[in-house]
Amino acid sequence: QVQLVESGGGLVQPGGSLRLSCAASGSIVSINFMAWYRQAPGKQRELVATITRGGSTYYADSVKGRFTISGDNAKNTVYLQMNSLKPEDTAVYYCNAVLRSIATPTFRNYWGQGTQVTVSS
Repeated sequence: QVQLVESGGGLVQPGGSLRLSCAASGSIVSINFMAWYRQAPGKQRELVATITRGGSTYYADSVKGRFTISGDNAKNTVYLQMNSLKPEDTAVYYCNAVLRSIATPTFRNYWGQGTQVTVSS
């Protein structure tokens, strides 16, 4: 069974940094791309950043220049380095992956359980 497990959230002061990790497991055959989304209270879930297996990246305008997404294909893991954090970055951050596994040979969409990031003084 495929699982995405996030870690690295927490409380940080404005201007601080956090690094999120997301590890995919479960007899994975191939990952098409991985992404980070976030959802603040009372708001819709929004895309933060994506990375393809080949390393191409995309960032939402709100995080460009502050966040960096990277991946380790050998470990099926994606990271989100978040610098210069602002209170408006406060949200639950979700890992997303489009992948196929031995059990499900067609590409499917998977989500992690989410990790809370709170930016506050």
